[in-house]
Amino acid sequence: MERRIGIIGGSGIYDIPGLEEARWQAVETPWGAPSDEILTGRLGGVMLAFLPRHGRGHVHSPSTIPYRANIDAMKRIGVTDLVSVSACGSFREAMAPGDFVIVDQFIDRTFAREKSFFGAGCVAHVGFAHPTCPRLSAGCLSAALEAGITVHDGGTYLAMEGPQFSTLAESRMYREQWGADVIGMTNMPEAKLAREAELCYASVAMVTDFDCWHPGHDAVDVAKVIETLTGNADKARALVAGLPAHLGAHAPCPDGCDHALDHAIMTAPGKRDPALLARLDAVAGRVL
Repeated sequence: MERRIGIIGGSGIYDIPGLEEARWQAVETPWGAPSDEILTGRLGGVMLAFLPRHGRGHVHSPSTIPYRANIDAMKRIGVTDLVSVSACGSFREAMAPGDFVIVDQFIDRTFAREKSFFGAGCVAHVGFAHPTCPRLSAGCLSAALEAGITVHDGGTYLAMEGPQFSTLAESRMYREQWGADVIGMTNMPEAKLAREAELCYASVAMVTDFDCWHPGHDAVDVAKVIETLTGNADKARALVAGLPAHLGAHAPCPDGCDHALDHAIMTAPGKRDPALLARLDAVAGRVL
């Protein structure tokens, strides 16, 4: 099976140097339309697909992003390795604006989003103790270092609902009591759905600000965030351009991401809802 890399990220990232045979294509899913068309092409001989998470022109808020359609669309076009690239705030002095963090843990505080492909008629429980793929995360780390990016290997991402930023009390709690390292609004339920779809998933968080806990940054300055975002987009494009060289040939995931559903589906075959099974054709077709 050919390795196919998927990138879900911001609108400033999809102008990827070296992307050949590039074209935008619409992908239909049983879960509705994805955030946008998907930009596909070949990079370093590897198929690459890019999806603007908020849509071109930033039309989706963090709560209205069609997460299930986005993950289904990536799986449907053959993506094997999915990399999230997203902006975040930092709870750590050492993780400064302009730095990247290779996330390896999440705390999910979202509440207004559909978080699973499964449900009544076909119940499934996937393992999620280690929510990112170590092999894919290591490839992202190597590509970031090669691009000269200041990058931190490992960090806990607090996913909040938004769209408002944190209160000071929340920011202090997440940092001091919960031990979170960065905060964002978009990696959940994206990471959970990627695991259900048996995709290797890695999260690259790009720090734009210190949230509001920092005494020198008592509120998030949106203008400064935008300025940092612009610089981060250049770095992210460099990371993506170097990623194929650090992943090698496709092989079964040593950590089992591509077989996450092996023992996950609980509903007896005779009790499964045919309508739901039809919607799961791309996500869970291997086991159903």
